[in-house]
Amino acid sequence: MDLVHVIVLALLQGVTEFLPISSSGHLILIPALFGWPDQGLAFDIAVHAGTLLAVIVYFRRELLGMAATALRFGQPESRLGWQVVVATVPLGLAGLAFADAVETSLRAPVVIAASTAFFGLLLWLADRFGRGARDEYQLAWLGVLLIGLAQALALIPGTSRSGITMTAALAIGMSREAAGRFSFLLAIPAIGMAALWQSLQFAADPAPVPWLPLGLAAAVSALTAFATIALFLNLIGRMGMTVFALYRFALAAVIVYVLV
Repeated sequence: MDLVHVIVLALLQGVTEFLPISSSGHLILIPALFGWPDQGLAFDIAVHAGTLLAVIVYFRRELLGMAATALRFGQPESRLGWQVVVATVPLGLAGLAFADAVETSLRAPVVIAASTAFFGLLLWLADRFGRGARDEYQLAWLGVLLIGLAQALALIPGTSRSGITMTAALAIGMSREAAGRFSFLLAIPAIGMAALWQSLQFAADPAPVPWLPLGLAAAVSALTAFATIALFLNLIGRMGMTVFALYRFALAAVIVYVLV
């Protein structure tokens, strides 16, 4: 890959992985607009590694608290940690069951455009009518299950993993900030599983590894993702989700115009 392509797509991944605007929609649209070749599996692994590093570093204190109290089930940090684990199970099971469909038929531009718009509408509705004041430490187990089931829908390209988990969290009465934090904590096992699955596929490829562009992609996506997480959590309480919903509608329209 050309280094300009690497930097642009890594920046794009770092931003869109955590904003509720559909990373898959952007990663199919931008190369198509500029006639760039597919970035390849190695690139996907690199940017996933970068975004995973970013969210781990950002939430390092929370993660250390969860690890230190993992077996002290009465502690809030322990409960939150196990809730992250439980909410990840539906995504893992759905990924195993529907991996082939996700990688083939569901990657059609019309599917991505439709899911980008539809789940953008749900995001706006949840923010408009369901926003509450509960934080992630007040999350009931039924709510955990609902968020986990919603996260499984993120396998449909265009849905946005962060978008659908925030939508579900807002709908059950969590605050915007708490919805964002819980969504980002869920990203850790979700991105980790995706990177592991891609690495297993990549291991069978005998092609040489272009370490320099992949290292650059990982670094750029990590720095961009860290800044995106910090900025989003600082602003979301005041700005709300309407701007992201409107952006998703516009993105869906562009995908239809350019690719369908």
